[in-house]
Amino acid sequence: MMRVKRNQEGVFEVVKHELQHNHPLTRPEWSHLHRSERKISNEKAKAIEDMTSSGMRATESYRYLAHTVGGEENVGHTIKDHINFINRVKSRSIEGGDTVTLIDMIQDQAEEESDFFYKVKMDDEGRLAHIFWRDSMMKEDYDIYGDVMVFDTIYRTNKYELICAPFVGVNNHWKNTMFGCAFISDEKAETFEWLFNVFKKSMQGKTPMTIFTDQDLAIANAIEKVFPGTRHRLCLWHLHQNAISRFGKLKADSTFKGMFNKCLSGCDNEKEFEECWMKMVTDYKLENNDWFKRLYGLKDKWCTALNNGFFSADIRSSQRSESTNHAIGFNANKTTTLTEFYGIYKKTIKQWRRTEQQDEFNCSKAQPDIGYEMAGIVRHASEVYTLTLFKEFNKEFMKGISATSTVIGEHDTTTIYRVTSLMGDRSNEVIFDSSKMLITCDCLKFERFGMLCCHSLRILLINSVQRIPDAYIKNRWTKIAKSKVWDKFGKVSLAEKVSRNIPWRHEITRKFYNLVLRAEKNEDAIKIIEESHKRDSLAIDALNSTKNVDMLTDASSSTKILDPTRSKTKGRGKRAKGHFETSKKKKVGTSNSIQSKEFGTKTPKQHLF
Repeated sequence: MMRVKRNQEGVFEVVKHELQHNHPLTRPEWSHLHRSERKISNEKAKAIEDMTSSGMRATESYRYLAHTVGGEENVGHTIKDHINFINRVKSRSIEGGDTVTLIDMIQDQAEEESDFFYKVKMDDEGRLAHIFWRDSMMKEDYDIYGDVMVFDTIYRTNKYELICAPFVGVNNHWKNTMFGCAFISDEKAETFEWLFNVFKKSMQGKTPMTIFTDQDLAIANAIEKVFPGTRHRLCLWHLHQNAISRFGKLKADSTFKGMFNKCLSGCDNEKEFEECWMKMVTDYKLENNDWFKRLYGLKDKWCTALNNGFFSADIRSSQRSESTNHAIGFNANKTTTLTEFYGIYKKTIKQWRRTEQQDEFNCSKAQPDIGYEMAGIVRHASEVYTLTLFKEFNKEFMKGISATSTVIGEHDTTTIYRVTSLMGDRSNEVIFDSSKMLITCDCLKFERFGMLCCHSLRILLINSVQRIPDAYIKNRWTKIAKSKVWDKFGKVSLAEKVSRNIPWRHEITRKFYNLVLRAEKNEDAIKIIEESHKRDSLAIDALNSTKNVDMLTDASSSTKILDPTRSKTKGRGKRAKGHFETSKKKKVGTSNSIQSKEFGTKTPKQHLF
């Protein structure tokens, strides 16, 4: 023990010094907890950063380090040190501003991809209001699968309560594919108009045939203005959830709920729907119910029987987009920064694309197992469609085999058939022109889904047609739907895709690790490695010092933009009233529309070919 005291001259002097310890020494097994024994080296810091960027949580990466060195006492720092270090790294990554860092990351990707597109909108205070981006592969996917799109704005997991608004489609394996994504600050009609216009420009003016959303009135108004030729469909899941809150005492009536669900998606044609709806409102005295009146007025947007003639890939719910949000937000929470969210988003897209590549590989190598020998039109379908879509085709084919058919009219090479299901409860009219190989069915499944129905397959089967007519093979469902895209992106060299230093670092680490494993049981070999490491470390330090590398760089973003205002509320902000929700009219002059400026990449040029 040592005691020090300041004397009259202001100088410290030792007044007592006990050479013998007057307290027990730290136990050897606790010595690693001393501050002097805890340090995160540069090499260890790099490993921790790599594990964090790969998605490992702090506790997971610490456990991994402890496992590799034989226990936490050998790591060289505590779990608290570990978590504090990761938090400092995250704070340092956005010290110039969360939004600026996000835009820098997007601009860096835009420099790497010639067809990358983004657009940023700021409010009158210079804060981020909205941002949209899409990469080059999303543009390619939209060109192939952009006939149907799902758009939803239900997800808000980030520290600013910005709304995540993904544009999602369905690929040829019936899996989600991303067309673009945005953060928006509100759900006003003018915001959606801006976003849809930006999306449309990024896709060179191409618009979807059908778009699915929830019952948000602002979205509906924006779609009508920006996508006037697009069929707007409402999510049946959202509608059903809204309806339950309106049923009142009818919630317990299973007969009523059955009739309501049949009106939503159980009717085959308009006549059947009208009869079912009329019976429901009459039996349950709903003729004067305002909500049911408004719902009926929008029947074209939700009734499946009234949309059979419009291609929708048989999607009935925007929950496909919500599942996207769930996947993106897997590791996100109310404190997630925009930069972190963007990183999570990119990892999710990479995972989707790896899954897609695996599906493409499986289709090129595997044959579907259907329990019987394939021949004729079934074999042709297995050669044309992806494995997932072939399963759907085979279901329709089996239904067609069990159905019965009767000729009800003939004219030249055209024959009209009545096809009846196995149970005999439904029948459809099929018209087949054998000379032109044209076939139509009043169920309109091909028009709705892009694949022949069981009724048409029944008629092709009895007419010994061995191949699906070319007119009824929709390219978006085939194995070769994306073959040209794979060829195009396959020509990009490895040097253009990844930085050379990262693969080298992993390769040299593997070599030295193998060297250590070979030497760890030989004292002479260990001495050689340690002497070599000491000699090489001195040489590399000397080399680096002569280069005088400046590690401090200026912010790359030429546009200074402030972060959005951080939300302090616990719940979600209010949204615009939907189609089926009552709302009061706003007074004139109360609009809070954002006066702003924009910047981003140039709108892609359109080409004739």
